[in-house]
Amino acid sequence: MPTATVAPPPSPDVDPKTGPATGPATDPALVRRAVRAAALGNAMEWFDFGVYSYIAVTLGKVFFPSGNPTAQLLSTFGAFAAAFLVRPLGGIVFGPLGDRVGRQKVLAVTMIMMAAGTFAIGLIPSYASIGVGAPLLLLAARLVQGFSTGGEYAGASTFIAEYAPDRRRGFLGSWLEFGTLAGYIGGAGLVTLLTALLSTDDLLSWGWRVPFLIAGPMGIVGLYLRLRLEETPAFAAEVEKAESRRPKVPLREMIVGQWRALLLCVGLVLVFNVTDYMLLSYMPSYLTSELRYDETHGLLVVLVVMALMMVAQPFAGALTDRVGRRPVIAAGCVGFLLLSVPALLLIRQGSLTAVALGMGALGLLLVCFTAAMPSALPALFPTRVRYGSLSIGFNVSVSLFGGTTPLVVTALIGATGNMMMPAYYMMAAAVVGGVAVWFMTESAGRPLPGSAPSTER
Repeated sequence: MPTATVAPPPSPDVDPKTGPATGPATDPALVRRAVRAAALGNAMEWFDFGVYSYIAVTLGKVFFPSGNPTAQLLSTFGAFAAAFLVRPLGGIVFGPLGDRVGRQKVLAVTMIMMAAGTFAIGLIPSYASIGVGAPLLLLAARLVQGFSTGGEYAGASTFIAEYAPDRRRGFLGSWLEFGTLAGYIGGAGLVTLLTALLSTDDLLSWGWRVPFLIAGPMGIVGLYLRLRLEETPAFAAEVEKAESRRPKVPLREMIVGQWRALLLCVGLVLVFNVTDYMLLSYMPSYLTSELRYDETHGLLVVLVVMALMMVAQPFAGALTDRVGRRPVIAAGCVGFLLLSVPALLLIRQGSLTAVALGMGALGLLLVCFTAAMPSALPALFPTRVRYGSLSIGFNVSVSLFGGTTPLVVTALIGATGNMMMPAYYMMAAAVVGGVAVWFMTESAGRPLPGSAPSTER
């Protein structure tokens, strides 16, 4: 009778999911620098977002003709929205370029453009000084910002994902959205401080310029950090494999050749950004315009919720490394499907406690996406087309669904008179996200497609 053969226990260095660690070992110090450099760019993008949102009324008075405050505000937000129109174009340009010449070089360029666009706004003369040239220059600066942003998020998440060890990619990737939250809080907090310290005349004459001018030094610091980095190990291996300068990857291959992954990307980004823009951009306006809630309290509640999300972010990122990206994203989808209506009913009660509880619940559900997406999205695509395909899918979804969320929900409330439309819209997005999660492959603890296993020294 044959005896049973007992397999020896696996070596501590062998991951049961990926097998022996045959790939390169990453330097922890280099990984930390990569995460800082990538997160700072995202923080700078959302610093501008927070500044622009909180100082919109003042900008309307500075850059547009006086006489109609509503028209001024609409014009200001129109210039803000214009940046979303060129994001897909930026993704189409910077994404494929990042797959050809390298992630580090393209991220340095996007950092320069983003800082220059924001800094330039702080230098533009007012409408009273140069007339119609003022809003035209504002629009031009916003278009530069939007174009550069088209290559920023996909590049930053790709950069971190390709540097991170397989077993810690979720935790390290979560710091990208930590930067997002920090940037928004920093921008909004600075505007709130200036508004409290300066008179209305001082804010209109020069105070509004301060937050935008700060982007200059921030951009120099970010550029310095990014220029110090080496190219990602995954891209370097791809170049070495080609034994020469990498050939240009046709745009058709990035789209048609990755159609399934692109559809998953669009679905995941849809639920991620609809809920993100609903909570962080639309809810303050919903509290004040639809529910007649005190504006100051509404903005402060959003900032407190974002601070809570910052605290939870790294822990949720580490959780995705332990249990997987799919369960965490699925939990967020199920949570928004089941809790959007109860949370909005709490918010509609109007008391500070009820609003805080409702917003806090939505914020913690949103963390399921902000913590998991920076590591889940790059894992949808192989190294050869990762930057380009992710840039296209991400920015198309953001422009069509994320950036339009406040406008669409406002229109739905106006057409139906139903104040629960924000909840229903989030629930619809959760269904789309749930379908995408069902079809996506788990990537936690595994090498990125087209890359060797990555361990930590």
